Amino acid sequence: MTTPSVWKRLASALYDALLLLAVLIAANAVFVSFFGKAEIPPLRYFHQVYLYLICATYFVGFWQHGGQTLAMRTWHIKLVSASGAHLGVGQVLLRFVLAPLGLLLFWWAWLDKERCFLHDRLAKTKLVKV
Repeated sequence: MTTPSVWKRLASALYDALLLLAVLIAANAVFVSFFGKAEIPPLRYFHQVYLYLICATYFVGFWQHGGQTLAMRTWHIKLVSASGAHLGVGQVLLRFVLAPLGLLLFWWAWLDKERCFLHDRLAKTKLVKV
């Protein structure tokens, strides 16, 4: 299997961001209906952790079960383990935590011999064309 282009992977990430925004708006509406505005600590911190966990659930859930988010299915991209083994929860959690750094340093993919993003290299995962 070949690696999709860096541009295709970035386009997929942008599409995922738009889908996730809709999920976060809905999750925020649920939070506000139960707790009201989250402007002052500690409720503000609880709100931030809640939204972060929603993001983690979206990505880790899709990656763990099938290796593809909705955007990755659209762009025909799949997440696999670099070794060919089954993707473990710890592996996809590590990728999720490192992904913001990896996307900020997207130029790494052009320097990497296999065109992997930094977070994929560190989590021992890779994206392939389906």
